Amino acid sequence: MHIELRRLDDAFHFEAVGPSGAPVHIDAGKSVGGSGLGARPMELVAIGLAGCSVIDFILILKKQRQALKDIRIEMKAERYKDQTPSPFERISMKFILSGELDPAKVAKALKLSVEKYCSAAEMIKSTAKIEYSFEILQ
Repeated sequence: MHIELRRLDDAFHFEAVGPSGAPVHIDAGKSVGGSGLGARPMELVAIGLAGCSVIDFILILKKQRQALKDIRIEMKAERYKDQTPSPFERISMKFILSGELDPAKVAKALKLSVEKYCSAAEMIKSTAKIEYSFEILQ
């Protein structure tokens, strides 16, 4: 994988472009001199986990012939305090779904996604406890 990162200002605003060609803006927090014009690096790690797990999850649901109508994830990520570096310590993801779904198949698909197939989860779980749950809306 080739990624190019280029600086956009004289502080911490960067634009990254990877193989997809989609630009991603990255910036530091205002407390350290950033201008808030992009996501912070650890935000991107958490977003990567959500994106990786949801793609695998949807693919598994399709193989199970589940009629997923909509999905969103609510995530809470806590980092180790008073530690440098400060990786994630605990991440909680709640998958909120709608559609004609069998709860047992959803539970199996979610477990497979987070615990077996998601590459981002595989990297993050060395420092963080990853918890997940789901809710099927009517």
